[in-house]
Amino acid sequence: MSIASGLRGRHLARRLVQLYVGLTLYGVSSALLVRSGLGLEPWNVLHQGLAEKTGLSIGVVSIVVGATVLLLWLPIRQRPGLGTVSNVFVIGLAMDGALALVPDVHGLAGQVPLLVLGIVLNGVATGLYIAARFGPGPRDGLMTGLHRLTGRSIRLVRTAIEVVVVATGFLLGGSVGVGTVLYALAIGPLAQFFLRWFALPEPGSAGAASASGPEPGDATPAPALAAPASGGPALVPEPGSVPSSVAAGTPEGAILRP
Repeated sequence: MSIASGLRGRHLARRLVQLYVGLTLYGVSSALLVRSGLGLEPWNVLHQGLAEKTGLSIGVVSIVVGATVLLLWLPIRQRPGLGTVSNVFVIGLAMDGALALVPDVHGLAGQVPLLVLGIVLNGVATGLYIAARFGPGPRDGLMTGLHRLTGRSIRLVRTAIEVVVVATGFLLGGSVGVGTVLYALAIGPLAQFFLRWFALPEPGSAGAASASGPEPGDATPAPALAAPASGGPALVPEPGSVPSSVAAGTPEGAILRP
């Protein structure tokens, strides 16, 4: 996928809105996790640790790390989309903006609701921007590229990357706590649910309406998926659970399938 290749087809305006609303909400949700003080998602553990050592804001560090990871796409021959490049900048800027507006919270009575809100909002954001189909984030593209080159499973590659990321971030002073564990357990089912909610049918696909997933309010439980952009360890969805809008053979499809 090239940067411009996704800028065509049906629902373009809605897809662009989903992309940028999703990325913005992702940054806001990450800021809420920071303010909760109970632990961050894996990549932001690294970002926070680097921010502590460099004096830069965590959002700026996120942008620098994202751009650096994107450079690693060159030797593994990954091609960015509009969503890939936007991911690098929008999440970091939104995160710093939200941190400037949301004060520190003290005491579990305030921290726990902020943590829960941050995790749920992160799931909403992930469903929005992945369903927009403008390409994976730089970290997910690195994962799928290494999966393709090494032949190792998505689960193994993702877990190995994030163990290194969390360990490095923790040693640098990043926040690992109960929030990190809860995020890892919850983000897969949440992201899968909201991905099905926001999915758009592919033009001309047979049974597009049913393939886009259950209608809002459907009681069918949503299976887990591989955790997104800055998320936890890969969780494998049940066969056929990924919406047709995230087609097999695309980077997003690789993220959501074993």
